[in-house]
Amino acid sequence: MRFTTVKSQFQGGFMMGGKQRLSLLRFGVVGVMLVMAGAMFMAIPQAVGAPPASKPLLFLYPAKTFENGTARFYEYKTEDGITIKYFIVKSSDGVIRAAFDACDVCWREGKGYAQKGDFMVCRNCGQRFASIRVNEVKGGCNPGPLAREIKGGNVVIKGSDLLEGKRYFSFGGKG
Repeated sequence: MRFTTVKSQFQGGFMMGGKQRLSLLRFGVVGVMLVMAGAMFMAIPQAVGAPPASKPLLFLYPAKTFENGTARFYEYKTEDGITIKYFIVKSSDGVIRAAFDACDVCWREGKGYAQKGDFMVCRNCGQRFASIRVNEVKGGCNPGPLAREIKGGNVVIKGSDLLEGKRYFSFGGKG
Protein backbone atom coordinates (compact mmCIF):
# COMPACT_ATOMS: atom_id res chain seq x y z
CA MET A 1 0.00 0.00 0.00
CA ARG A 2 2.79 2.35 0.81
CA PHE A 3 4.13 1.74 -2.72
CA THR A 4 0.85 3.02 -4.20
CA THR A 5 1.02 6.21 -2.17
CA VAL A 6 4.58 6.96 -3.30
CA LYS A 7 3.65 6.15 -6.90
CA SER A 8 0.73 8.54 -6.81
CA GLN A 9 2.97 11.33 -5.51
CA PHE A 10 5.35 10.95 -8.46
CA GLN A 11 2.58 10.94 -11.03
CA GLY A 12 1.95 14.58 -10.20
CA GLY A 13 4.91 15.59 -12.36
CA PHE A 14 7.90 14.72 -10.25
CA MET A 15 8.82 11.58 -12.16
CA MET A 16 8.95 11.26 -15.94
CA GLY A 17 8.48 8.34 -18.21
CA GLY A 18 11.03 7.29 -20.83
CA LYS A 19 9.49 9.34 -23.66
CA GLN A 20 9.31 12.46 -21.52
CA ARG A 21 12.94 12.11 -20.46
CA LEU A 22 14.02 11.61 -24.07
CA SER A 23 12.07 14.69 -25.16
CA LEU A 24 13.60 16.75 -22.37
CA LEU A 25 17.07 15.46 -23.25
CA ARG A 26 16.57 16.39 -26.92
CA PHE A 27 15.33 19.84 -25.90
CA GLY A 28 18.37 20.30 -23.69
CA VAL A 29 20.83 19.19 -26.38
CA VAL A 30 19.21 21.49 -28.96
CA GLY A 31 19.32 24.36 -26.45
CA VAL A 32 23.01 23.79 -25.74
CA MET A 33 23.74 23.62 -29.50
CA LEU A 34 21.89 26.90 -30.09
CA VAL A 35 23.84 28.61 -27.31
CA MET A 36 27.12 27.28 -28.71
CA ALA A 37 26.22 28.35 -32.26
CA GLY A 38 25.32 31.82 -31.00
CA ALA A 39 28.62 32.08 -29.14
CA MET A 40 30.54 30.97 -32.25
CA PHE A 41 28.67 33.49 -34.40
CA MET A 42 29.48 36.27 -31.99
CA ALA A 43 33.15 35.27 -32.06
CA ILE A 44 33.38 35.61 -35.86
CA PRO A 45 34.73 39.04 -36.80
CA GLN A 46 32.06 41.03 -38.60
CA ALA A 47 32.82 43.18 -41.65
CA VAL A 48 31.71 46.34 -39.85
CA GLY A 49 34.27 48.96 -38.86
CA ALA A 50 37.99 48.52 -38.69
CA PRO A 51 39.33 45.09 -37.80
CA PRO A 52 41.16 44.79 -34.47
CA ALA A 53 44.87 45.58 -34.77
CA SER A 54 45.69 42.02 -33.65
CA LYS A 55 43.77 40.50 -36.58
CA PRO A 56 44.93 41.93 -39.91
CA LEU A 57 42.40 42.06 -42.73
CA LEU A 58 43.29 39.54 -45.45
CA PHE A 59 41.74 39.00 -48.85
CA LEU A 60 41.99 35.41 -50.12
CA TYR A 61 41.37 34.27 -53.69
CA PRO A 62 41.78 30.65 -54.84
CA ALA A 63 44.85 30.59 -57.12
CA LYS A 64 43.03 28.25 -59.53
CA THR A 65 40.67 31.16 -60.33
CA PHE A 66 43.46 32.74 -62.39
CA GLU A 67 44.70 29.66 -64.26
CA ASN A 68 43.30 30.77 -67.63
CA GLY A 69 45.23 34.07 -67.65
CA THR A 70 42.11 36.24 -67.61
CA ALA A 71 42.44 39.31 -65.39
CA ARG A 72 39.87 39.46 -62.62
CA PHE A 73 38.87 42.92 -61.40
CA TYR A 74 37.88 43.61 -57.79
CA GLU A 75 36.75 46.52 -55.65
CA TYR A 76 37.04 47.28 -51.95
CA LYS A 77 35.09 50.12 -50.36
CA THR A 78 36.90 51.77 -47.46
CA GLU A 79 35.23 53.04 -44.30
CA ASP A 80 35.36 56.59 -45.65
CA GLY A 81 33.60 55.58 -48.87
CA ILE A 82 36.54 55.40 -51.28
CA THR A 83 36.38 52.46 -53.69
CA ILE A 84 39.81 50.92 -54.30
CA LYS A 85 39.95 49.00 -57.57
CA TYR A 86 42.50 46.31 -58.36
CA PHE A 87 43.05 43.29 -60.54
CA ILE A 88 44.76 39.92 -60.34
CA VAL A 89 46.08 38.14 -63.41
CA LYS A 90 48.24 35.11 -64.14
CA SER A 91 50.87 36.35 -66.58
CA SER A 92 52.24 34.44 -69.56
CA ASP A 93 55.28 33.37 -67.49
CA GLY A 94 52.94 31.60 -65.02
CA VAL A 95 53.23 34.12 -62.18
CA ILE A 96 50.07 35.38 -60.48
CA ARG A 97 50.32 39.17 -60.25
CA ALA A 98 48.23 41.91 -58.66
CA ALA A 99 48.00 45.65 -59.31
CA PHE A 100 45.80 48.61 -58.65
CA ASP A 101 43.47 49.43 -61.51
CA ALA A 102 45.23 52.80 -61.83
CA CYS A 103 48.64 54.32 -62.46
CA ASP A 104 50.73 57.32 -61.35
CA VAL A 105 49.91 59.28 -64.53
CA CYS A 106 46.28 58.63 -65.50
CA TRP A 107 44.70 57.84 -62.11
CA ARG A 108 42.75 61.12 -61.99
CA GLU A 109 40.69 59.99 -65.00
CA GLY A 110 39.49 56.91 -63.08
CA LYS A 111 39.47 54.70 -66.18
CA GLY A 112 41.86 51.91 -65.19
CA TYR A 113 42.93 49.06 -67.45
CA ALA A 114 41.44 46.53 -69.81
CA GLN A 115 43.00 43.22 -70.81
CA LYS A 116 43.80 42.66 -74.47
CA GLY A 117 45.38 39.24 -74.89
CA ASP A 118 48.61 39.16 -72.89
CA PHE A 119 48.57 42.93 -72.31
CA MET A 120 46.94 45.28 -69.83
CA VAL A 121 45.95 48.44 -71.71
CA CYS A 122 45.39 51.83 -70.09
CA ARG A 123 41.85 52.97 -70.92
CA ASN A 124 42.94 56.60 -70.79
CA CYS A 125 46.18 56.85 -72.80
CA GLY A 126 46.17 53.49 -74.60
CA GLN A 127 49.62 52.36 -73.45
CA ARG A 128 50.03 48.57 -73.36
CA PHE A 129 51.87 46.61 -70.72
CA ALA A 130 52.85 42.95 -71.09
CA SER A 131 51.39 40.84 -68.29
CA ILE A 132 54.92 39.86 -67.17
CA ARG A 133 55.56 43.54 -66.29
CA VAL A 134 52.56 43.84 -63.97
CA ASN A 135 53.72 44.11 -60.35
CA GLU A 136 57.35 44.30 -61.55
CA VAL A 137 57.61 47.78 -63.05
CA LYS A 138 56.16 50.80 -61.28
CA GLY A 139 55.77 54.46 -62.04
CA GLY A 140 54.60 56.22 -65.17
CA CYS A 141 51.54 54.60 -66.70
CA ASN A 142 52.36 51.12 -65.39
CA PRO A 143 49.62 49.60 -63.22
CA GLY A 144 50.40 50.44 -59.58
CA PRO A 145 51.91 47.31 -58.00
CA LEU A 146 49.92 45.58 -55.27
CA ALA A 147 51.79 43.24 -52.91
CA ARG A 148 50.47 39.68 -52.85
CA GLU A 149 51.55 36.24 -51.68
CA ILE A 150 50.60 32.72 -52.68
CA LYS A 151 49.88 30.62 -49.57
CA GLY A 152 48.04 27.34 -49.30
CA GLY A 153 46.71 27.54 -52.86
CA ASN A 154 45.39 31.09 -52.36
CA VAL A 155 46.42 34.52 -53.52
CA VAL A 156 46.64 36.54 -50.31
CA ILE A 157 46.45 40.34 -50.23
CA LYS A 158 46.81 42.18 -46.94
CA GLY A 159 44.26 44.87 -46.21
CA SER A 160 47.07 47.26 -45.27
CA ASP A 161 48.66 46.77 -48.72
CA LEU A 162 45.33 47.33 -50.40
CA LEU A 163 44.81 50.57 -48.46
CA GLU A 164 48.13 51.88 -49.80
CA GLY A 165 46.38 52.29 -53.17
CA LYS A 166 43.75 54.60 -51.72
CA ARG A 167 45.60 57.61 -53.17
CA TYR A 168 44.78 56.41 -56.70
CA PHE A 169 41.05 56.55 -56.03
CA SER A 170 40.59 59.71 -53.97
CA PHE A 171 39.14 61.99 -56.63
CA GLY A 172 36.17 63.54 -54.87
CA GLY A 173 33.06 61.65 -55.94
CA LYS A 174 34.29 60.67 -59.40
CA GLY A 175 35.05 57.01 -58.65
